[in-house]
Amino acid sequence: MKALVIATFGLLGSVSAMAAGADPQALIRQGEYLARAGDCVACHTAKDGKPFAGGLPMETPIGTIYSTNITPDKSGIGDYSFEDFDNAVRHGIAQNGSTLYPAMPYPSYARVNEADMHALYAYFMKGVAPVKHANKPVDIPWPMSMRWPLAMWRWTFAPAVHDFTPVAGQDPVLSRGAYLVEGLGHCGACHTPRALTMQEKALSATDGSTFLSGSAPLEGWIAKNLRGDHKDGLGSWDETQLVQFLKTGRSDRSAVFGGMSDVIVHSMQYMSDADLTAIARYLKSLPAVDSTDKPHQYDPAVADALWNGDDSKRGAAVYIDNCAACHRTDGHGYARVFPALAGNPVLQSEDSTSLIHIVLKGGTLPATHTAPSTFTMPAFDWRLSDQEVADVVNFIRTSWGNRGADVNASDVKSMRDSSTHP
Repeated sequence: MKALVIATFGLLGSVSAMAAGADPQALIRQGEYLARAGDCVACHTAKDGKPFAGGLPMETPIGTIYSTNITPDKSGIGDYSFEDFDNAVRHGIAQNGSTLYPAMPYPSYARVNEADMHALYAYFMKGVAPVKHANKPVDIPWPMSMRWPLAMWRWTFAPAVHDFTPVAGQDPVLSRGAYLVEGLGHCGACHTPRALTMQEKALSATDGSTFLSGSAPLEGWIAKNLRGDHKDGLGSWDETQLVQFLKTGRSDRSAVFGGMSDVIVHSMQYMSDADLTAIARYLKSLPAVDSTDKPHQYDPAVADALWNGDDSKRGAAVYIDNCAACHRTDGHGYARVFPALAGNPVLQSEDSTSLIHIVLKGGTLPATHTAPSTFTMPAFDWRLSDQEVADVVNFIRTSWGNRGADVNASDVKSMRDSSTHP
């Protein structure tokens, strides 16, 4: 317990001493850890590119923007003072005074402690290899490409910069989790719905139940509800399962897929068990969006029918031929290898985008340091028709006690077309 308390308060307090110059190498190492916690490499590294050299394309509703070079080369942030760095990260203001696109999650970073900012600055200036790589201009048509409206957006929607303040009397582990989730982890950037003006509808738990309640589809995936709902959230998970998932990308009943795979690989597998516990405890403290939500109740009727050779339910034959070998006829899958489908929140969410996508395109469970095996679900877009995909998706969304809404062949066709012709 003593080690946990030390780890919990370490980044909130001891970095101040480091920032004063007590141990420059320790400050750089601390900054590296914080950069991992913020998953900076995921956005600021292009495919097959040098770390932090930028150039990763990011689709937005108004066009494509490209991440910037944040290495200490002159083409990156090599001539940034600490104030320049802090303005960019926490305030959303570039060195030339223009406003950054909110793909840079500065509304979340606004609550990062200044002491941690000094550690991050030390790392990016002294611990990252400089890479000469010019920043790529945005691919957004005029007049949407004009920067001045972004300043108005920032003035309206970005919160004032302030060091994170724990709630008086709160469990320090819970406070640490709030700091990581709401700040550096910027989980809400993906998992919180956005308004028409593209701001997150909530930036913290105190802003209401929309915070971390799940997002709209982006690049073929939806970021799931992280609140306490059993049907489509984390209500059926306990703290230990969440820590295992965040560290390895898998648990006894689930496996990571889509964009979250990169978060596990680049960020969370490197975080301490104390910090992962803090994140899990904080997420488990968030109440359900639906106050009438109830735990999943397993229904064996479909499993019994399949065991007895009855595949008359629509989609059952497709499931037996293509899915049952890994996910089993009882829908329980295989622990830490092939995820369970029975009671799986992804299958019961309002939006079926992620489920249709993974049936069409497949996915790979990535290797991590503590779970080095990889497992791949094959793509079925070449094998199954739109109607067959719809049938099997509906089958698993309504079997074993699952309560997902039906999809139709046109939903599948739309996603197939969008993935083929982006």
